[in-house]
Amino acid sequence: MPKIKTSRSAAKRFKVTKTGKVKHKRTNLRHLLSSKSRGRKRRLGSAGILNRTDGETIRRMVPYL
Repeated sequence: MPKIKTSRSAAKRFKVTKTGKVKHKRTNLRHLLSSKSRGRKRRLGSAGILNRTDGETIRRMVPYL
């Protein structure tokens, strides 16, 4: 059985938690930050968890994660 190729772009963007959920970085924290509130920026700094369906898609893209 041949090895499965990993999507390198997905491997750089996602990590898996100990329980198997897929973590991602949130968007909207790169520019135009002066118009966003302090609390909003703080929440955007924390990692997000993908829903189960999207997580399964990413697990197929990154099989050895």
